[in-house]
Amino acid sequence: MTLVRRLLDQAAAAPDAVALVAADGTTLSFGELRRRVLAVRHGLLAAGLRDGDRMLFSVRPSPESLVLALGVVAAGGVVVFADPGAGPEMFAARLRLAGPRWSAAESLLYAGTRLAPVRAWARQRGLLLPNLADLGIPHHVRAGRWLPGVPRGALSLAALQRGPAPEPGADGDPDAPAAVIFTSGTTEHPRAVVHTQGSLAAALDLFRARLPLGPGDVVHTDQLMLGLPALIAGARWSLPPLGGSPERFARDLAARGATHTFCVPVHLAEILDVAPRLPDSLRYVLLGAAPAPAAILRRAVAAAPAAEVLSVYAMTEILPVALATAAEKLAHTASGADGDLLGTPLADATLADDGELLLSGPNLCRGYLGDPPLDRLATGDLARLDAGRLVLTARKKDMLIRGKFNLYPGLYEPAVAALPGVDEAAITGVPDPETGDERVVLAITGTATPAALRRRLPDVLDHAALPDEIVVLPALPRAGRSRKLDRAALRELVR
Repeated sequence: MTLVRRLLDQAAAAPDAVALVAADGTTLSFGELRRRVLAVRHGLLAAGLRDGDRMLFSVRPSPESLVLALGVVAAGGVVVFADPGAGPEMFAARLRLAGPRWSAAESLLYAGTRLAPVRAWARQRGLLLPNLADLGIPHHVRAGRWLPGVPRGALSLAALQRGPAPEPGADGDPDAPAAVIFTSGTTEHPRAVVHTQGSLAAALDLFRARLPLGPGDVVHTDQLMLGLPALIAGARWSLPPLGGSPERFARDLAARGATHTFCVPVHLAEILDVAPRLPDSLRYVLLGAAPAPAAILRRAVAAAPAAEVLSVYAMTEILPVALATAAEKLAHTASGADGDLLGTPLADATLADDGELLLSGPNLCRGYLGDPPLDRLATGDLARLDAGRLVLTARKKDMLIRGKFNLYPGLYEPAVAALPGVDEAAITGVPDPETGDERVVLAITGTATPAALRRRLPDVLDHAALPDEIVVLPALPRAGRSRKLDRAALRELVR
């Protein structure tokens, strides 16, 4: 069955149960969720959406945006997630690659390039918004009330949801594209991952196999890849407010009786700063999108002693890849073994001759937009298999050069982060334009002093990997919603 069919069938089985809790606390039942998805599907087909049509999607996470995305896929369309805050040039490059016939955006975003107050508000927040109304896209859907700047003839999402909701006929092709997710690249060569309903359904099955979910469970997250498995299992998906404070997140965990939650490690640290004890209702705390330092893992275990704390290793191209418990990761670090323990692989994992991790399986994306299909993903991560478990040793592209020694930061950062007084650690290099060598800089957050670290580092690092300089920062620079370490920004910061 397709991903959408599985959700529709689950919703039909328990129509009165609560499916979604919005950021403001309002709820949506499974039956109403089902009706709205089918109504949006019917309305889009009536308005001319064709199989394979791509819809540029610029609507913030909410029950309404989920209904729209599912309705698009149910109608045979493809949802293209492209951040309008990426900047006009990058956005235009992504638009050229995607070639969408449809655009869906909030009315405020459409108005953003037409109304001076909105443009000024966006610029104050560092956003240079594209003019969505003048991109040559023939069909538009607006979320929210009409505002000046919304293209003439744009469909109202609210009206689509209120329309007729006939039952669909035969399901679509599970191997047809369903979602396009831009990840990286340049304005000359943007890169976008293409997932099918089949690859997404396989990813959800892997999550559910390792993470028991069912009626009565409450998953508090803004992550689609954890929220969708919850809905398909009959659990409740609780959405935090976009940009909400750590205090609000902790408060909602308790008020909504959350049993599962997902956090980026740095976000969990902020939550634990204001709420050192998490609700007893929690059974699973997932950490992902960035490496989980030992200090964060210890705090998470102490804050939720009855919960299983899991670290998820995944890539946009293939979700998930491996999971490890906090206990396993901490024991690995305490043993003195190098690298970052990822856990037992959930995908088909092999190693190239140089140690690069290669992945395949039914949860692998179809490929990159505009490129031939993938049958195996070269991850760019160097790894080893240790008693059947994956251990990440380095990122190939993060290699630093010091004389004849190739230094992989990922090989040493976990060991430094496990030292007393160190919360997070990152190694970067400042190139010498005359020699091509790198001046190696260790940046940390925490209470440890450079002098104290100088005494401890020879115990945990190869001599050739000892830093030339140690800097203590209030925080490591991060990028994007996932708050991943921004290594380029870190290099500029320490330069």
